[in-house]
Amino acid sequence: MAGLVETGPDRIAHGVVRWRRVDLQRVIAERFGVLYHERTVGKLLKAPGFSHISGRPLHPGQDARTIEAFKKASRPR
Repeated sequence: MAGLVETGPDRIAHGVVRWRRVDLQRVIAERFGVLYHERTVGKLLKAPGFSHISGRPLHPGQDARTIEAFKKASRPR
């Protein structure tokens, strides 16, 4: 399950852009036939060190060159 969480969801296959406990609850039930409460899924995630706070997902159409050009043009603080 850790690999699934680290790679993140497939937007088309899973229908979400980032994992929530309720989404992982559904995936666990589909793959393993085990029904966990949302809070239990949170506890399972916390045990290996996953945090409930995550970064924003990247837009699928985002261009890495544009981002780098923006970073170079920004003034340092």
